[in-house]
Amino acid sequence: IGTGDWSSDVCSSDLEMKELIEYIARSLVDHPEEVEVREYGSGRHIDLELSVAKDDMGRVIGKRGRVANAMRALSRVAAEREGKKVSLDITEP
Repeated sequence: IGTGDWSSDVCSSDLEMKELIEYIARSLVDHPEEVEVREYGSGRHIDLELSVAKDDMGRVIGKRGRVANAMRALSRVAAEREGKKVSLDITEP
């Protein structure tokens, strides 16, 4: 059961940024089996590339990119807590 503080709940379960993005994306889409997150880079900077089914692109991007920007913000917060930087790209299938 969570403490009510979502940020400590997420970080206390030791989710990596890649797993965080996968979890969020799978929760949003109609075809969760087609969600794929690839991780590039090492050290302090990590690049994440999210790919979903073509039909789900709108759900992941959201109106005016709000969902995508929220996912980027959450991944940045998680990365900063580990002293890292992250970028998230959403690619066409």
